[in-house]
Amino acid sequence: MSGGLKLRACDEEDLKVVSAFLQDAIVPIGDTAFLPGERRFVLIANRFRWETADAAPADGAPAGKALRRTAVGPTPDEDCPYERTNCAVRFDGVAKVSCRNLDRSDRTAMLSLLAIERTEGAVLLHFSGGACIRLEAPTLDCRLEDVGRPWPTSARPRHVEAEGRAAE
Repeated sequence: MSGGLKLRACDEEDLKVVSAFLQDAIVPIGDTAFLPGERRFVLIANRFRWETADAAPADGAPAGKALRRTAVGPTPDEDCPYERTNCAVRFDGVAKVSCRNLDRSDRTAMLSLLAIERTEGAVLLHFSGGACIRLEAPTLDCRLEDVGRPWPTSARPRHVEAEGRAAE
């Protein structure tokens, strides 16, 4: 697909970029898999397209300028100024996967990805509600690629700071 995001992370700095693009992605547990024979963990995420969000105002009102679109797809309008897209993510060299505060057998559950971080010998995927997936991998090799066309959405993720104010 033309215009879709395609990234590779081989070090901690690269992973910070991947994490930023995946912030607020919706990840169905049913779309995650550990493939031990291939030493690979894969997931499909429905990610918010932060790279086009700055062309639209946070309150959803008309932006006054055209949304910067990098792919052909449905046309955004005043009611849906933002975009989401499906994204394939894979981590290679994974020896073991463990989970905290989530039931991987509930394949219908949805997770909201907050951040991805590298720790000593592992990658941590942090989700809302305190859920975490730990990928034990001595080296970092992560690839992200948008799949399919983006679609318009009216909802822009918002974050609550400690004082209760909404933050971008």
